[in-house]
Amino acid sequence: MTPRLKEKYKNEIVKTLMTKLNQKNVYSVPRINKIVVNMGLGLDGNDQKILKSCVQDIAAITGQQPIITKFKKSISNFKTRKGTSAGLKVTLRNNRMFEFLDRLVNIALPRIKDFRGLQTSGCDKFGNYSFGIKEHIIFPEINFDKVERIRGLDITIVTNSNSIENTVTLLKEFNFPMVESPRKKIKIQQIKNEQIKKGEGEKNGKN
Repeated sequence: MTPRLKEKYKNEIVKTLMTKLNQKNVYSVPRINKIVVNMGLGLDGNDQKILKSCVQDIAAITGQQPIITKFKKSISNFKTRKGTSAGLKVTLRNNRMFEFLDRLVNIALPRIKDFRGLQTSGCDKFGNYSFGIKEHIIFPEINFDKVERIRGLDITIVTNSNSIENTVTLLKEFNFPMVESPRKKIKIQQIKNEQIKKGEGEKNGKN
């Protein structure tokens, strides 16, 4: 069965993006290629019981078995050794990607306490959008009573977009609650103020 969000993208979102971005070719419209979900474990990665529990949690959240990432080098200050378990990683594509996206946007994110949206500053010029979630228990698949410790997740959405603006526009069509970061708002206001002062200066010069 085709995921609901995948059908919506093909039948509605593509057409909307073509209009908003002035695209004439369907294949030039930005799309999401994959979603990468990471959970860092630190020293807990050495405990097989904790590791097994976290693997089950990530598998329940994403619908896919995670791979165990390893430390690439030993760092004495962090008590990490090369080759030991560092965390868990899942790369989602196609149907599982759309199913996870649907649950993330419409169920999990609204359950965050005092949630005010996702900042656009998480976008990079390569079409990727990254953000963190402090508590993995926001996903309904997790039974809070069985969780030994609340953990954070890092999520990266990889698109084929060629600009930050197009990436943000794409995510908004998927109902992502995007908000401009405070720094960007201040910068925009500063530019506006400078333009106003410049205009007033030119006006006074003419007079």
